Formats: sequence, C-alpha cells, structure tokens
Amino acid sequence: MMERPFASSPVYEEIKPTLSMEPKKFGMWLFLVSVVMIFASLTSAYIVRKGDGNWLEFELPPIFWVTSGILLLSSVTMHIAYLSAKKDDLMLMRLFLLITTLLGFVFLVTQYYAWVYLVKINVYFVGNPSGSFVYVLTGLHAAHLISALLYLFVMTWKGFTYKIHSKNLLGIELCATYWHFLDVLWIYLFVFLLLNHGNI
Repeated sequence: MMERPFASSPVYEEIKPTLSMEPKKFGMWLFLVSVVMIFASLTSAYIVRKGDGNWLEFELPPIFWVTSGILLLSSVTMHIAYLSAKKDDLMLMRLFLLITTLLGFVFLVTQYYAWVYLVKINVYFVGNPSGSFVYVLTGLHAAHLISALLYLFVMTWKGFTYKIHSKNLLGIELCATYWHFLDVLWIYLFVFLLLNHGNI
C-alpha cells in the first residue's frame, strides 16, 4: 500500500496567537515608566538630603488640598468624556473634554498661587534644599500637566471635527491614560510631602 505524501509531517501547523500591544500604547507606557523613574529618583533624593540635616521646616501651601480636589474631579470628567466617546454620545464627550481642559487650567492657576504663598513665607527656589525640592517636584509635575493639556486640546479639536467616535478611540484612550496617570502622580507627591515635610 502506497503512503500518502506528507502524511507523517503535516504541511500546515496551527498558527498560535501572539501577544502584542498597539505601538502608540507601548510608546505611552514606556514614557510613563520613564516619568515614574524621574519622580522616584527625586523623592528618594529628598529623603536622603533631609537625613543630612540643615533642613528648613515650613508650612506647605494649604491650597495644595484644593489642587488635589481639582485633579481628582478632572479625572472623573475625563473618564466621562471617554465613556461618552465609546457610546458615540459626541455632544457629551465634547462637553466633558472642555470641562477637563478648564479644570486643568484651574489646577495650574492654583499651583501658581501655591508658589506665591511660598514666596510670602520666604521660601525660595534658591536657598534651603527643603524649599527647592518642593518647587522642583511641583514644577516638574506642572510641566507634564501642560503637555497633557496640549494633548487634550488636540483631542478636543478632533472631538469637534468628528474624528473621535466608538470606532476610533485610541487617541482619547491614550489621552485619558496620561491624564489619570498625572492625577495619581500628584496625589502621590502630595501625600509624600505631607508625610515627609510636616503638617499643613
């Protein structure tokens, strides 16, 4: 009896699914990891420098409580905007993108007044490292928030030009991820300062 050709070695093999991530998402997560490393190194340096002595104790700006509440609220509005896009509720999405943008601006204004408060109590960027660290940590976070606001501007424009909808969510998803990340980062910094600087 003649064997059928290729009977012992199958020509076709089952193709196994491979795990992959959308390139833009992968790039975003790499960026977020790098930001985490920057702030982790800064907060570690804060603790080490404080242990060396010659550390100025001063009252942290009470408005930091307000800024924290503003960012937490902006996370809620950003999430509503994203959910609205998934449901193709474009009017609601646009509204909450605008609200989130406004809250971001309000946060930056309150941060400015926090720095004004520091100057009033004679805490400057140049001087004791205790004050310098507060300026660096809050200033660097504000710089990242400005970049997130620019991203949010782009998403808002796309929302008004019908380029965001349930079939095209990648842009607003990445924007929401970045925004929520910065909110969590601020809460971390605020709690860190509360625990390692003194009571407000």
